[in-house]
Amino acid sequence: MIPTIPTRTPDHLDVPTPLLRLRDLAYDVWWSWNRPARRIFERIDPDLWARYRNPVLQLMLSRASHLHDLAEQESFILELQDVLDAWDADRARPALPGAPVAYVSAEYGLHECLPVYSGGLGVLSGDHLKEASDMGLPMVGIGLFYRRGYFRQLIDPDGSQQHLYPDLDALRLPILRVRDASGASLRVPVELPDRRVWLRVWLTWVGRVPLLLLDSMTTHNATEDRYITSLLYVTGRQMRLEQEVVLGRGAVAVLKVLGIEPSVWHMNEGHSAFLALENLPQATGSSLEERVSSVRPRHVFTTHTPVPAGNEVFDLDAVTPFLDQTAQTLGVPTEELLALGAGPAEGFNLTALALRLSCRSNGVSLLHGEVSRKMWPEHDVGAITNGVHAPSWMGQEIARVLAAGSNSDPSELARRAESLPDETLWAAHSAQKHRLMRFVRVRMTRQAARHGRSTAELRKVQGVLDSTALTLGFARRFAPYKRADLLFHDPERLAHILASADRPVQIIMAGKAHPADTSGQDMIRHVWDLANSSPLKGHIVLLEDYDIAVARLLVRGVDVWLNTPEWPREASGTSGMKAAMNGILNASVPDGWWAEACDAGMGFTLGDQELPERERDGQLLLELLEREIVPAWSERDSSGLPRRWIGMMRTAIAHSLRHFSTRRMISQYRDEVYAPALECPSP
Repeated sequence: MIPTIPTRTPDHLDVPTPLLRLRDLAYDVWWSWNRPARRIFERIDPDLWARYRNPVLQLMLSRASHLHDLAEQESFILELQDVLDAWDADRARPALPGAPVAYVSAEYGLHECLPVYSGGLGVLSGDHLKEASDMGLPMVGIGLFYRRGYFRQLIDPDGSQQHLYPDLDALRLPILRVRDASGASLRVPVELPDRRVWLRVWLTWVGRVPLLLLDSMTTHNATEDRYITSLLYVTGRQMRLEQEVVLGRGAVAVLKVLGIEPSVWHMNEGHSAFLALENLPQATGSSLEERVSSVRPRHVFTTHTPVPAGNEVFDLDAVTPFLDQTAQTLGVPTEELLALGAGPAEGFNLTALALRLSCRSNGVSLLHGEVSRKMWPEHDVGAITNGVHAPSWMGQEIARVLAAGSNSDPSELARRAESLPDETLWAAHSAQKHRLMRFVRVRMTRQAARHGRSTAELRKVQGVLDSTALTLGFARRFAPYKRADLLFHDPERLAHILASADRPVQIIMAGKAHPADTSGQDMIRHVWDLANSSPLKGHIVLLEDYDIAVARLLVRGVDVWLNTPEWPREASGTSGMKAAMNGILNASVPDGWWAEACDAGMGFTLGDQELPERERDGQLLLELLEREIVPAWSERDSSGLPRRWIGMMRTAIAHSLRHFSTRRMISQYRDEVYAPALECPSP
């Protein structure tokens, strides 16, 4: 069981006594996957909710007189009580026995109002905690509170990506300050070379799972140390190293102070690997080898990296000062600790470190497991294919026709999906598609206005996209290996496909490139130029500022989800799973999860499992559109419905719910990783 974690009372939220528990609910992101709870906050002020979708900010900005009026409205109080009863019932469900799993990740994507995530890794971490809560699996999450978050993206009129970093105000976010025994703000110490850094601790509840976020921005630290946790994936290598040391050591320190003794430590990617070194001094044994053997059963590791270059590697000279004190405590030469991080190339490799100090390790799809075993032949890397949290990603209309609740059994929902009438499923999909179109038009109009377009041009933008046209979606990180520009291999041929009078096609794209990735930024500029060129303009939209909110609308509202990575460099690809759960057909290279799903009749496969060749793959993609995807979409019966297409949509929903939900994923982690970890034999 997880001990009570004391927090500071959010006195800055002044709400009437009848609404006092609404304040408590705001700090549990359970509301993010519970529609009645979100409706309660929306009822307070629909405009504020539409703008911020942040219940804490909603309560801060709402007029006191309006809140008092709501407190006297019987209908609102009754609706609130229903939500609170459901919340209480969820928290009162019996949890699985045993000490909690400590899940440590560099980023968490829970909701767009808490922007401490970058992309897929963070969203996977958030979904992991949400499903652990739904299943009653004891777990505590640990991460960092990035005061400047991850950057907000603007795209200039010439297609250049601009980076805006928010200055997050913790009082406006659904996080609470953790208190120590005296009632003051809890601060935990972490030792760095020649100094001690103090970390303030914030808490947000993810249903029944506490997520602790560590923050170096405190006056207890020297000015320079306050910025260690400032930026997610900071580009400076020395600051990145200090950040990841703070994450690993801080995770161990905070649980010790709170009296939480985890059953097992789960390192999600190598960013958190320093926690394994931090646990070595408490392990039994006189030699380093004995201590490693003793501590390994306490650690499990998930790698998300299918290429050697994706591993976090630091120069030996930079890492050595951070290991000297641990080596001295253990009574071993620092070189022995450095050897634990030896990888295929020179440097201190955090993936190698995590693998050597873990009892069990896994990739995030069956194919990724195979790739990882080839990358790390001396380690037995297993595979647990990622999943997605259905209540968070399934659209309102699809959920309604499936009668899906906030904790429905995905297998039961799959059974219901198989019996959905064509007309019902198509109407639900069409409603979600219309919602996406409205959002895109508003976003594009604002973007064009910021670019200084005329009122006449803004009027044209508001008419962009046709809700009856076949709509392709492509949204992910703009990294070169993901090949966002593969679709534009032959612009003239693509223009012919898109501009067909009888069978029009349109494309919605979104995604960020890391600030240090100039190749990715060049790709954004290239796609922007092509999308605004005369043959393609009006048929392609490139949205700026991709985040969870944009992703949620895209995976619910397009018709086809494109994925064109260089095989076999896609570790998993959870966005395709999210789309499939909404009846969106995938068109993907047989990589990551799609290598497991491509034969299920829920989409289209681009090429074979073979090394990439741009000319060949570009032609294959356009042929796939011309010969399979567009004809299947255009095949209609006398009532105007694409019956064969709808059948594939039904299969996509059912198959993804059965095989690619976090319910299946967490069940596998529980049975195959967490439970056996303590019985893991010594190497």
